[in-house]
Amino acid sequence: MDVRRLVITGLVQGVGFRYAMLAHARLLGVNGWVRNRRDGSVEAVISGDAGQLEAMLDWSRSGPAGAAVDNVMIETVSGDYRDFELRPTA
Repeated sequence: MDVRRLVITGLVQGVGFRYAMLAHARLLGVNGWVRNRRDGSVEAVISGDAGQLEAMLDWSRSGPAGAAVDNVMIETVSGDYRDFELRPTA
């Protein structure tokens, strides 16, 4: 499995971004987590095969209705995830 860490900036808090990402990740079978950050961004770690990750990255670039994504920073990380979960703000 490939693992990516995303930091998504723009109008991404207060629009249901985390819950929509949780639903989309579970729909695609992607594992990892998502949380708000105190700086107003959303951080996520996604784990899956290449096709799953590309689908999640495509979704992350627009997010749910009401979101206005300015940028998605992507980096390769490692980890072993068995589900997709919401994490507390950090």
